[in-house]
Amino acid sequence: MAQAETYDLAVVGSGPGGYVAAIRAAQLGRRVAVIEADRPGGVCLNWGCIPSKALLTGAELVENLKSHGPTFGVTAGGLTLDYSKVVDHSRKTADRLCKGVQSLFKKNKITLIEGRGRLTGPKRVAVEGAASQEIEANEILLATGSTEWVPPGVDVDGVRVMSSREALESRTVPDRLIVIGAGAVGVEFAYVYAMYGAEVTILEMADQMLPGADPDVAAVLQREFRRKRIDVRLETRFEELKVTDSGVRVNVRKGDAEEVLDADQVLVAIGRKALSADLGLESLGVATDAKGFVTVDERFATNVPGIRAIGDLIGGPLLAHKASEEGIAAAEYMAGVERQPLDHRTIPGCIYAQPQVAWVGLTEAQARAEYGEDLRVGKFPFSASGKALASAHSAGFAKILAEPRYGEIVGAHIVGAGATELIAEIGLAMTLEATTAEIAATCHAHPTLSEALLEAALAAEGRSINF
Repeated sequence: MAQAETYDLAVVGSGPGGYVAAIRAAQLGRRVAVIEADRPGGVCLNWGCIPSKALLTGAELVENLKSHGPTFGVTAGGLTLDYSKVVDHSRKTADRLCKGVQSLFKKNKITLIEGRGRLTGPKRVAVEGAASQEIEANEILLATGSTEWVPPGVDVDGVRVMSSREALESRTVPDRLIVIGAGAVGVEFAYVYAMYGAEVTILEMADQMLPGADPDVAAVLQREFRRKRIDVRLETRFEELKVTDSGVRVNVRKGDAEEVLDADQVLVAIGRKALSADLGLESLGVATDAKGFVTVDERFATNVPGIRAIGDLIGGPLLAHKASEEGIAAAEYMAGVERQPLDHRTIPGCIYAQPQVAWVGLTEAQARAEYGEDLRVGKFPFSASGKALASAHSAGFAKILAEPRYGEIVGAHIVGAGATELIAEIGLAMTLEATTAEIAATCHAHPTLSEALLEAALAAEGRSINF
């Protein structure tokens, strides 16, 4: 093997954490190499966030034509749906952004090395690819992300049994689909397939959709999904899955009752696991937890000097924007930049089905546990919003939580049209330690959906105007 090339920083993984960290490090004058086994942009850009949003946009258009078109005098007679076309669009979008990441690497003089990286020393990474090589780096950043978790005994064949990866490439819509899991992935794909004509059943072990989310939000989502004729079954445990000649057969249990469900396909969306295996962590003694997530401190340093980790690989909410923020922070820490610690409370969570769901900060239960019954809660329904009513999207609400002494915002939860865009205002407010009085004193354009946040802030102040 030829003599190892030397860099200031080697980033293993080019997802939204890795590629952003690499760019920030290059901006700070460091010589950077990025090692990627698949495509630049990682799972999010190629097999997750971006292509799924293309599918969701198509599903929303279908729903608007079918459900809301007549309200606006639009009758889509003879409407035909070609699901393969929206998949084509999703793949073209991913390809374009993948090339964009490659262009950013060239612009910032970052070396992209294709292959699978494995730690062979505190400052060495072996790359197995078309041309195997080994590189040296003064520091190493692990950003390999996560992958779908599939229960033991379930064989994902991409035909009858899919994970999100196979679903993103599938160009057909089954007549009947069972989705196992009502988390973000399960909810979004259930919505897409239902809008394109599938009969969808969602199975969820918890007592609400989106386990961990605000229960009020989950209740609205469940109600609206059932209105869309999506069969949502809560407190229902998946027991066994069998592939038959004509489809799949799923055994489920709710309490003491057992039932057998038949469908054409099953989508397994139970969760994700860290891509920490075969990275060479054990040989160097890099600490991980029981689930395989790498253990880091507040500066994203592992227990081995010179090795840091970010993103899904270290657990926490498995979100692309969280990984990006951590990547920037890690790059700056490595360069000696003085900065504020990353505040994970201001990182929003978003679900892009319709109605959309978004939240940031504490849930109401968490906030009440911390601040007691004097917690300020302001809630405003979209059914009282002029813009929501005019656009025929009046389901849902905006809720703002504020601590009782000063009214500083500690959380917000939105379910309804535009929620994933609206949540940014509250994230900014929390970063600035703003209060509900300051939101209430900010003029919001009329008519807009953002007025729901103004009204929720007013409600938290005890002076609601329009509800």
